[in-house]
Amino acid sequence: MDRENKPRLLNRLNRIEGQVRGVTRMVEEDRYCIDILTQIQAVRAALAKVETEMLRDHLGHCVEGAINSGDPDQQRQKAAELIQLLERASR
Repeated sequence: MDRENKPRLLNRLNRIEGQVRGVTRMVEEDRYCIDILTQIQAVRAALAKVETEMLRDHLGHCVEGAINSGDPDQQRQKAAELIQLLERASR
């Protein structure tokens, strides 16, 4: 992980955690379903942004490092990890 990006990602995750707590309160308070669903969509979108940023980080740091290393085993490992990730996402 890019050390410069880590504080931004942690900040986003902390905000998402707060959003989830807010959704919990909404359910406890019997708020209108559409309002709760709207907030759930916002949480999912925020998580997707974190996921995209993490993937960008992985490609720019880990995968690029494997390519630059010239080590075929490390390159295959990083490619296999990405394939497994994409397979899990498509289920």
